[in-house]
Amino acid sequence: MNIDEVQIFRAEILHFLADPAEVGDDISYEYFSDGLIIVKSGLVEAVGHAEKLLPRLPADASVTHYPNSLIVPGFIDCHLHYPQTEIIASYGEQLLEWLENYTFPTEREFGDPDKASDVAEFFFDELMRNGTTSALVFGTVHKQSVDAFFSAAQARRLRMICGKVLMDRNAPDYLTDTPESGYRESKELAERWHGIDRLRYAVTPRFAPTCSNEQLAMAGKLLKEYPDLYLHTHLAENSSEVEWVKELFPDRSSYLDVYAHHGLLTKRSIFAHCLHLNDDDFELLHKSGAGIAFCPTSNLFLGSGLFNLARAEKQKVKVGLATDIGAGTSFSLLQTISDLYKTQQLRNHRLTPFKSLYLATKGGALTLDLDDLIGNFEPGKEADFIVLDYHATPLLARRLKRCKTLTEKLFALQMLGDDRVVKNVHILGEEVYKK
Repeated sequence: MNIDEVQIFRAEILHFLADPAEVGDDISYEYFSDGLIIVKSGLVEAVGHAEKLLPRLPADASVTHYPNSLIVPGFIDCHLHYPQTEIIASYGEQLLEWLENYTFPTEREFGDPDKASDVAEFFFDELMRNGTTSALVFGTVHKQSVDAFFSAAQARRLRMICGKVLMDRNAPDYLTDTPESGYRESKELAERWHGIDRLRYAVTPRFAPTCSNEQLAMAGKLLKEYPDLYLHTHLAENSSEVEWVKELFPDRSSYLDVYAHHGLLTKRSIFAHCLHLNDDDFELLHKSGAGIAFCPTSNLFLGSGLFNLARAEKQKVKVGLATDIGAGTSFSLLQTISDLYKTQQLRNHRLTPFKSLYLATKGGALTLDLDDLIGNFEPGKEADFIVLDYHATPLLARRLKRCKTLTEKLFALQMLGDDRVVKNVHILGEEVYKK
């Protein structure tokens, strides 16, 4: 080995090989109580027990050791809005009022490139502080918002997906485009950023109520012309929203059928929320290969409802976890997992800590069609990982002393953890954040 190209990290290590709901907890993951990750040129070369891998290394190899810590793949956030960073924790609304009173006035500011760049930099600082290394993100209707986002992500060598919002009706004039301008500007942005370094582009109609049939058709045209682009939008978040869609699209059989009719269901289509779907909708998602971004914190905050994860599992629909900043109230996917568990308790669905962590890592990678690149520590994957500190708070350290199994440790970490637990973040093997 060329020591200059190799990095070696030692700690407890956990990653997932399969969905615990499909294969069972016990064989869904690999866990090394004293493990090593060997990284070469930014990619995972090997992962395993330290006692087996250490003899393969040169005697003078440098090993970075993280005691009292757990290394896991970087968290993957499948849906959030970077322009809403500054309106997080705004009081007292449900979805449609939230948009009118908070979201739209704030997004107006992102026509200013300096504003967009300033928020993007802070946004990425927050992601790193919370251990999120990849995400699918909304911009605003302004091209500048997407250029600012991708420029900041590129400088940090992050794997990120973003897109310009498409919105030609039922929104303030200062935030609307047209089917033609939305198509043209989205195409320009996709050609400038999609596939550059670790960046991908998402065609991004805000949601059906703010898009005419003509604009949704143009979004479908883009996906036909560039089939490797993503589609990112909202679906069936709020019961009033669902009723509104029925009024706006009376010829369609369901909210999801609006998108399907315009060619917006592909294996790279991600629909946020999906709280009010029927069995036919879930079957259509399964057949198309589309995925769901499950946003438990914002669903609770806006009073939108409880996602039926068990039904999604039964009908084999891809699901990833999401914070949905700014209706979500934390950048931390650990805190989001805590709300995830509670929402499923209310549905009498007992969620294991293995499934929860899977959704935040490999499950997110599968949902975003990035499983060949990130999500676990299989050799050849990009070495994005985080180090979680078992002693981050006095309460956590004290609680973990009583844990006798890995299941108990993970559950306590998920219920008590937040940004304070994230000790280090590595992107392509390089440390980019240290608490």
